[in-house]
Amino acid sequence: MRTFYFLCSSLILLVGYYSCSSGNAQIQALSSSGNVDSLQMIERGEYLVATIGCDDCHSPKRMGPAGPEIIPELRLSGFQDQTKLPPIDISEVEKGWVLFAPDLTGAVGPWGISHAANLTSDDTGIGLWREENFIKAIREGKYKGLDGSRAILPPMPWQVYRNLDDTDLQAIFAYLKTVPAVRNVVPAPKLLSELP
Repeated sequence: MRTFYFLCSSLILLVGYYSCSSGNAQIQALSSSGNVDSLQMIERGEYLVATIGCDDCHSPKRMGPAGPEIIPELRLSGFQDQTKLPPIDISEVEKGWVLFAPDLTGAVGPWGISHAANLTSDDTGIGLWREENFIKAIREGKYKGLDGSRAILPPMPWQVYRNLDDTDLQAIFAYLKTVPAVRNVVPAPKLLSELP
């Protein structure tokens, strides 16, 4: 019986040690500022992503009994490249309406059609981004946070999110880098004149 308890205790300690040591390396790599504990930064980012509405547009959904439900394995992966949108009635947009895809990941308005970006850690998402790119994208509304790139299109409310302080933006970025990768190349936007 003692041997059994010893083996169980050893196994629990080993699993605990492995979990902590492998996670710490990833967490340390994510934090670029030394003034905030990495784990706290990621937890703060997770809280912000959950409360400021990132899932509203960036997470594909399916209809459930209480309305749209996030598809967990696709969370924050943006408009899915294989998704077919319903026919678009341009006359409604010309009257001033903005149309959304059923899962809210695509929108059509006076600017044309735009698709929610993939925010997962995959290379087709923000996997190759640096923190500076993310902050520039949010602060200046630059696509992929690159100078000379196009503007981030509506309905992304970057003009509101640019008011977040640097620590909050760093926390959001640190958390997004921990989101499981989903390979998904989001289609390019189109002008209204390019739509059928």
